[in-house]
Amino acid sequence: MAPQRDILVRLSRVSLFYEGGVTALDDVSLELARGERLCVLGANGSGKSTLASVICGLLAPDEGEVELVGEHVCASGGPDLEAYRRARRSLGLVFQNPDDQIVTSVVEDDVAFGPENLGVPREEIAARVTRELHRVAMDDYAQADPSRLSGGQRQRVCIAGALAMEPAVLVLDEPGSLLDVRGRSAILRVMGRLAAAGTTLVHVTHFMEEALKADRVIVMDHGRVALAGTPDEVFAQGEKLVELGLEIPFAARLSRRLGLPWTCDETTLVCELGTVPNSQKSFMSSRPRIKNVCELGTVPIVQVEHAFFSYGRGAYALDDVSFEIFPGTSTAIIGQTGSGKSTLLRLLCGLETPDEGRVLVGGNDTATRRGRRAARGLVGYVMQHPERQLFAETVEKDVAFGPRNLGLPEGEVTRRVTEALELVGLASRRDVSPFKLSGGQRRLCALAGILAMEPRMLVLDEPTAGLDPRGRAMLRRVLARLRERGVTLVQVTHSMEDAARADRVLALDQARLVADGAPAEVFSRKNERRLTEGGLGIPRALRVARELERRGWPPLGEPLTTDELVTTLQGGDQWR
Repeated sequence: MAPQRDILVRLSRVSLFYEGGVTALDDVSLELARGERLCVLGANGSGKSTLASVICGLLAPDEGEVELVGEHVCASGGPDLEAYRRARRSLGLVFQNPDDQIVTSVVEDDVAFGPENLGVPREEIAARVTRELHRVAMDDYAQADPSRLSGGQRQRVCIAGALAMEPAVLVLDEPGSLLDVRGRSAILRVMGRLAAAGTTLVHVTHFMEEALKADRVIVMDHGRVALAGTPDEVFAQGEKLVELGLEIPFAARLSRRLGLPWTCDETTLVCELGTVPNSQKSFMSSRPRIKNVCELGTVPIVQVEHAFFSYGRGAYALDDVSFEIFPGTSTAIIGQTGSGKSTLLRLLCGLETPDEGRVLVGGNDTATRRGRRAARGLVGYVMQHPERQLFAETVEKDVAFGPRNLGLPEGEVTRRVTEALELVGLASRRDVSPFKLSGGQRRLCALAGILAMEPRMLVLDEPTAGLDPRGRAMLRRVLARLRERGVTLVQVTHSMEDAARADRVLALDQARLVADGAPAEVFSRKNERRLTEGGLGIPRALRVARELERRGWPPLGEPLTTDELVTTLQGGDQWR
């Protein structure tokens, strides 16, 4: 007889309703055993975060029964507050937004906060803080003020704080949304070691590849469990996933496009592609050559000249950075967490001024008050969580707020609002409360409010972070339309695939600009090692191409997207 599993989480027919009749969870039943690793997928608004909050004891359902770490915390919709208090000592949570979790002004104090509340001895707390800061590579920031760290660094602090409590059940809600490639990989490795040591993990994510590491995957839709099974079982239902606003992993998409046996594993896919004789002709990517900005013959809209900037901690956040951006182009800024990307954006928007050097926007030197004011009139700044600036009763009123504050005539305000809402696809929702929109729609609503100001340049800080695949695709379409209209785009991103779509890529590493050029140049062989060591890597399509070349294929060019890789591979004789 099989050994009985040690169940740490049991939900039985759980439902939860928010004000206004919104059903967040609808008849959900779930069991999790000790050491089990569950991945929760779903579109924005599908109920993932609500489910995570129920599992970690932050929310009690209105209907059903909940048992957490041996405590019957809720029965028939009635919570047992004392049982919840006992259970929470063994439950941990990492929020999607680190600003919702950080409570102190010193990093090591924040990591110690949870263990202190559990009554852990002082010496043990110190050991845990040291251990967990090292585990998330934040040793050097123990005395730093979290408010002066990057979003990704703050997220690492939150993860360290959750781990320091040594929970039996750890819930992570989009823990990698603000992290670079290396940071996400490190968190996945930590999760693997925790599960092996017996910690039960619940991982909410929009990165499909991260779900491949789980023991089990569930897909939420309108508060219900729409799909459940092993990663392979769930991702084999590609059409259903697309209907639910998701996508299948890169390897599965590529194997389908090439007519190969279906697989989610990139290594298996490369093996299926096999090798070809070295005598076979070389295939070159059909990617069009990006016209060099110098050929455009225009005056730069941005000039950064030997810019230095420090937050007063001694080390530079930006160290001798110089570049130009030309009107109508799209630029992607990449770099590991804490490399200076967000700081650079603040300089471009006139929100900060360099300690040394110059930043000119539209010819205006931001060192002067007049120059900063002029720069802010040219630039629209989309922050990491722009939806948090929503406040009005309706979408229309929210988008109209900026133009109205400019003192524009009401007819002009109406024109700008209408155009902005049509551009982001929210024209039919103008009379709806912005708080009744999905997560992706709220972000587009906030973007519409910025577009209604008609900026010449749009600066975006991780605009796709926290968005589901459908939301990311929608935002990319909007940015493409803005590009066609001549708006200059500057985007900070941790997605190498998004960077590959830009005209130009700027790569930062430890506050310095280490690469600058067209995507094919920045992601070329000469930079591959530096990018990998800097926690970035290269686009997945290019990574597969490089691995095939190592296995005997002739040079495959620089395919940066799935389409380019498929076109390149299908040029070979074996595909004819």
